[in-house]
Amino acid sequence: MRISSFISFVGFIMIIVATFCPILHFSIFNQTMYQLNKPYGLVFLLIAVVGIIATVFSNIKLISLIAWITLGLTIIFYIAALFRIHTSFSFIPFHSLAGYLSDKIRFKWGWYVLCIGSVLAIVGVLSNRKNNIKLDV
Repeated sequence: MRISSFISFVGFIMIIVATFCPILHFSIFNQTMYQLNKPYGLVFLLIAVVGIIATVFSNIKLISLIAWITLGLTIIFYIAALFRIHTSFSFIPFHSLAGYLSDKIRFKWGWYVLCIGSVLAIVGVLSNRKNNIKLDV
């Protein structure tokens, strides 16, 4: 396995782990990506699994495509989370109370894991090392 493929492999594993890490925190409860919006969580899981399979079979073009898709999905999911935070209490007629409650929603450390996983997948694609890791079994 090439070093760059191994870096992409670690990135895809981190994306799978990030799916179950806390993403948003309201004062009472935490939400993971899977709990926040199950279709997005399942899409991230599916894309990461396809990336891992492509890494195992050393399909460089598919790894590159999947890595860029994960970065794009991460950005789209972040924008969707921001939109959800700012509109989640819009049904309350008192704008000051709605703003106060929206300010209580915080991002958690799962975002770091998701972003680092996406960046590692891209770094693995962009590194052009030809060195192979020889595994003696």
